[in-house]
Amino acid sequence: MKQTSSRHFTAQLFMTLISAIGWSVAVYAAFGVQPVRDPYELLFLIAFIFIAEYFPMPFQKGNSSLTFPIVYLAYLLYGIEITCVLYFSAVLFTTLINQRPLRIIFFNPAQLVLSLFLADKITNWAVPQLGFADSALSIFFLLLFIGSFYLINNGIVDIVLLLRPEKYTFSTWLQKSRAELFSFSISMVYGMLLHYLGNQNRGDGDILSYFFFLSPLIFLAIISSVIIRLSADKQRLKALFHFSSELNKAIPISGWENEIKGLIKEVVSYEESYLLTRDEKGNWNLAIADGDLVLSKEVAVAEALDQVKSTTVYNKSDIHLSPLAQHFNPAIQSAVFAPLIFENELVGCLIMAKTRTNSFIVEDVHSISTIANQLAIFLKTQMLFSEKEQRILLEERNRIAHDIHDGIAQILAGAVMKFDAAAKKIHSHPQDAQWLVNDSNNILRGALQEIRDSIYALRPYPTEQHGLYMAIKNKIEELNRDKALDLDITFESRGIQPKLNLVAEKAIFSIIQESLHNCIKHACARKVGILLNYQRDQILLTVKDDGIGFSLYEAMTAAMKEPHYGILQMNEDAEKVGAAFQIESSKNNGTEIFVRIPKVGFEGGQSK
Repeated sequence: MKQTSSRHFTAQLFMTLISAIGWSVAVYAAFGVQPVRDPYELLFLIAFIFIAEYFPMPFQKGNSSLTFPIVYLAYLLYGIEITCVLYFSAVLFTTLINQRPLRIIFFNPAQLVLSLFLADKITNWAVPQLGFADSALSIFFLLLFIGSFYLINNGIVDIVLLLRPEKYTFSTWLQKSRAELFSFSISMVYGMLLHYLGNQNRGDGDILSYFFFLSPLIFLAIISSVIIRLSADKQRLKALFHFSSELNKAIPISGWENEIKGLIKEVVSYEESYLLTRDEKGNWNLAIADGDLVLSKEVAVAEALDQVKSTTVYNKSDIHLSPLAQHFNPAIQSAVFAPLIFENELVGCLIMAKTRTNSFIVEDVHSISTIANQLAIFLKTQMLFSEKEQRILLEERNRIAHDIHDGIAQILAGAVMKFDAAAKKIHSHPQDAQWLVNDSNNILRGALQEIRDSIYALRPYPTEQHGLYMAIKNKIEELNRDKALDLDITFESRGIQPKLNLVAEKAIFSIIQESLHNCIKHACARKVGILLNYQRDQILLTVKDDGIGFSLYEAMTAAMKEPHYGILQMNEDAEKVGAAFQIESSKNNGTEIFVRIPKVGFEGGQSK
């Protein structure tokens, strides 16, 4: 927390220093401005600078504009003083129109004018020292002036981004450099055209000639800005779609918090993020914490978050009024609170924060609202899943209690009664007593077997213990160890195993297990091949043996008479996951089982 605050303070101090120097340069240039012959040309140029600045090419950490060729034209026509004033005024007006934060209003025009002023000083100092021929002088002057401007300007911006607490990654720098390289290339082309046309002795330019010369640049600036913004919107929508689809897969997963934290990072840039959930009793819990937020007073937290009814943005001026403001890192200057509401019920709140004020743009806020809506549905579904699991557990407990009461308990009660009767007859009718004891002993042995069967049934399923792949391998190894079977079983898995829910794993293992049981009991097979093929939209399970085969019609007829027949059981397992179940078999030609599980039948869950 201290390190974050220190970095933020250092960045602010550097920006303040650059702002002070840049504004001083602008004031100095303003005092050096000489009267001009035709002010309409100046108004025309400042209008074009404003348009180019108003339609920049956005990237992750800022913008890059195609303004420099216009600035360079003004520089050649009127000199550094007037150009600095024009550039400074246009950029300042643009930042005011766009309602940028106060630090940006002061910093942006200052650092651009400072870069322009230093580029002029470097160029005018270096060119006379090198003594170029007149034919090459103008090109070298252009290259040195533009190169100095871009290096100084980007250097200042890079220093600010490095000093800030936010991570300034190489990929972000590369994206920014590409945009600046494009702007630099356009500036070079226009600069060369300016020098070429200036050497043609075409007379003094006028507003009309400037308009035709600069119109393609303005058109390119507008088109580039629109295209890049549309591309950014497309990427944002793509990220939101990916978030939504992956979120649905995480519903059955325990420990979904880390999964969702990674998904949110792909959509919105932030420095701190928190997801708080609200249970049915109104208690708030911190589900996801990616930052230094510390919640110590649960009552105060509940009162604060219960008041959040819609997505709200807080910045430096009102961040102290935000819910949980006293729990935030002191460096936080911008935060978005997005309530998670499902059918008018508040189920949680998503909070995202940054150390720079006004750093969440409108598109970010819309994305956060969309994420919050998706998370509300997700959390409500999680609650329903939890309720369903609790209901299943309760039903299972009631079933076990009912089975014990009506089964084992009745058997034990009968055995106890017979023991009581035997105790009464042990002296008067010893043979009857002996029969009662033996009969009770047989009854208790049967009850003991039922208890063992019940305990075995309550053990975790093999796929729950070891995962699907290992459960299949263990089953095959168990059968291969039995030398009396004389059965060669092979197993092959193709593709990358996706995240399977427990129901899908259990269904696949159950079908394989039942198929092997049928091969041993009915097919008299020598070889069995099992193939699990993980495809993009489905899982294909194939079990093939070289046994005696059977008539499918006769098997289905027998299944109607015998409810626990293997084919019906496998078909029921397939139906649980919406799978297509198919058998191909004929007498003396072996049997092949095909199971196709669609994506919706297996996605989600966690496989070991």
